Amino acid sequence: MATKIQVVFYSMYGHVYRLAESVAAGAKEVANTEVSLYQVAELVPDDVLEKSGAKAARAAFARVPVAKPEQLADADAIIFGTPTRFGNMCAQMRNFLDQTGGLWMKGALIGKVGSVFTSTATQHGGQETTITSFHSTLLHQGMVIVGVPYSEQRLLNMDEITGGSPYGASTITKSDGSRLPSENELAIARFQGRHVAEIAVRLTR
Repeated sequence: MATKIQVVFYSMYGHVYRLAESVAAGAKEVANTEVSLYQVAELVPDDVLEKSGAKAARAAFARVPVAKPEQLADADAIIFGTPTRFGNMCAQMRNFLDQTGGLWMKGALIGKVGSVFTSTATQHGGQETTITSFHSTLLHQGMVIVGVPYSEQRLLNMDEITGGSPYGASTITKSDGSRLPSENELAIARFQGRHVAEIAVRLTR
C-alpha cells in the first residue's frame, strides 16, 4: 500500500503555490508514495481579490482542488504551506485548521507526520515564528513534526538572500510581491518534500 502524502497550502499571489509544487515534486521522488496537492478555501471577497491583483495571480492554480478538513485523516503525512501574516499563519489556513476539531476528538491525526513551509515579504518577516507557531496546532493533534535538517546544505548558502531554515522551506517575496522563489529556495522545498516522504514511508512500514 502506498504511503499517502498531502500537500495542503494557501497562496494569494502564487509564491507559496510554487513552493508547494516543489514540495510535492520532492515527495514524489520517494518510491511507493501517493502525493496529492490541495489548497484551502479563500475567505477574501472576489472584488477585493480583483482590486489587489490576487485574483489574476490565483488563476495559475485555480484548478488545484480545495481541501476538506476530514480528508486529512486519510494521509500518512501532511505538509502545510502558508504565507505569513504579521508573524503568524494566514487567516485562511487558521480557518481550515479550526475545522479539524472533530479529527482531534477522534485522535485521527495522531502519529501522522506534519511539516510546514511559508513565505514572507521581507528577509526577517516572521518565517520562523510562523512555522513554529503552526507547530503548536500539529502537536495538539498528536502529529510527528519534521523540519529540514542541515544535511540540506542549501540552508548554509550565504552567497545570496534566501529563505529556508531548519523549521521548513520558505521564500521572500518583496513587499510588492515581485520576487519569485529562487532556485535555492525551491530546492530546499523539494528536499523537504522528499525528507518528509522518506520518514512517512518508514513509519507506515
